[in-house]
Amino acid sequence: MTPLQSRFALGDIHIPAVGFGTYLIADDDAAGVVADAISVGFRHIDTAAGYHNEAGVGAGIADGIARAGLSRDDLFVTTKLWPGNAAWGDPPKGYDETRAAFEASRTALGLDVIDLYLIHAPSGADKRVEQWQALCDLKTEGMVRAIGVSNYTEAHIEEIRAAGLPMPEANQIELHPWSQKPDLVAFLRAEGILPIAYSSLVPLSTWRAEPGQSSAKTEEMKADSQSAESPFKTMAARYGVSEAQLLLRWGVQSGFPVLPKSTNADRMKQNLDLFSFEISRQDMDMMAAMDRGDGVAWATGDPRDMG
Repeated sequence: MTPLQSRFALGDIHIPAVGFGTYLIADDDAAGVVADAISVGFRHIDTAAGYHNEAGVGAGIADGIARAGLSRDDLFVTTKLWPGNAAWGDPPKGYDETRAAFEASRTALGLDVIDLYLIHAPSGADKRVEQWQALCDLKTEGMVRAIGVSNYTEAHIEEIRAAGLPMPEANQIELHPWSQKPDLVAFLRAEGILPIAYSSLVPLSTWRAEPGQSSAKTEEMKADSQSAESPFKTMAARYGVSEAQLLLRWGVQSGFPVLPKSTNADRMKQNLDLFSFEISRQDMDMMAAMDRGDGVAWATGDPRDMG
């Protein structure tokens, strides 16, 4: 199986198993990086209003499609509503503001239709249901192909059910061997909601290691990442792959689309090469015992607590 063939069901459409994440890529750099990602084989590009790079991503999508001789239908594009957060002095968006934010994202990206539109976090407080109603209407009107949420807990999703609205088709959450969220994932599976993994590479020593790339990764985690005795290093060497490939394969093999990010073309190609090996049942069981709890990608703490 190749990256282009491997997809997961998402409502009545399909999403590529490996997508290209764009968090922390500056708008000025995004066009070239995204075009390169498409050129090496990525067919899913993930961005968000909160990344402040949608215009650059959109330019990269247009260039990448032209360079690779593709059509718009060959590419899957995800972006996200920033819902606001009163705790940060950012008033939560209501229905009309959500619609306006979608139009701003669509315009910045230069696209008529968004493949997957997500609410980025449950920080909309009493506006969450209004925001979700807006997403439902956008899908009904054909402006988006699939809708979902990000960083939502079971309680936030039950709030949607209680309002009598259609359930999300996806929940994008931090998932890797150190943050597996087994109860939430089981709930999502039971409800037919696809978990999409972000920050799959947290256990790497190089993850967010550059100045200004903050996170809640603990000093103990950093030391474990750097240790020559890291089980991920040992396993990766045994399979003849990189640690990044091992962690990404764990996600795909667990049933999650993954969203690696790199600005290096060779590493982009490597991150797509996840289908030439399979992690053994024994090693998957070993990694299942490595869970350390909440996610660490947000410096402010696990965003599931924002609502």
